Amino acid sequence: MIPVDGTPDHDANAVDRDATDADDSAHDANDSAHDANATDRDTPGAGVTPAAREITPAAPEEFGLVQVWWGDGKGKTTAALGMGVRAAGHGYRVHLLQFMKGGADSVEPDRGEYNAIAALPGLSYENTGHYGWHGFRDGSADDDHAAKAAGGLERARELIDAAGDADLTAPLPLSGDPEAGVHLLILDEVLYAADRGLIDPDDVRGLIDAKPDALELVVTGSHTRPDYLEDDADLITRVAKEKHPIDAGQRARKGTEF
Repeated sequence: MIPVDGTPDHDANAVDRDATDADDSAHDANDSAHDANATDRDTPGAGVTPAAREITPAAPEEFGLVQVWWGDGKGKTTAALGMGVRAAGHGYRVHLLQFMKGGADSVEPDRGEYNAIAALPGLSYENTGHYGWHGFRDGSADDDHAAKAAGGLERARELIDAAGDADLTAPLPLSGDPEAGVHLLILDEVLYAADRGLIDPDDVRGLIDAKPDALELVVTGSHTRPDYLEDDADLITRVAKEKHPIDAGQRARKGTEF
């Protein structure tokens, strides 16, 4: 600051410097506070990772619907798995029963979803059948597929009956057997089994009719719309293919399809 007589005012300059230093200190304090509040940030580009909590047993408040996922597009099993992971993350007990999937010489047995499920509490899986039915025939007999599908149907009935005996309004042990009850049951590819005549569509409806009110049931599969479930389902989603690399000869890829 210059006074009217033209002589520099050293005291005024010192005040200005003090004010600047105070502003800098305030900015530093704000930056420190921001850093303290952003301890969960570990992604680039200013992304923020919300803090995760420990997964402990819990009970859902609004489960009990029937979801149907069908269509010729990729993503039906993937969507069901995503729901399973989400539910397990809230502490709910989830089980995945896969029809027409399992050991086959033509398919690598090490599947990424199984490895991930094994590491996540509250989520378990099993499969019945094998992959020879799906696009790449492996010489397996149709009778064998039908027998395994029938076995899967019986297993689904057992799981639904067990859920009926459990208190699904209460938390369930995350490491417990699915026979002790589950909050969410995924019957993956069961609609393919019905579509191909390995089980009767009425058997699928029977599973829905038998489920307890609080059990969330997800059924997937089939390129043909399962009209027989129109009145039973609460949600029907068609996964439609617009373009798929399989049509150009691309085989299933590790990390995206298995």
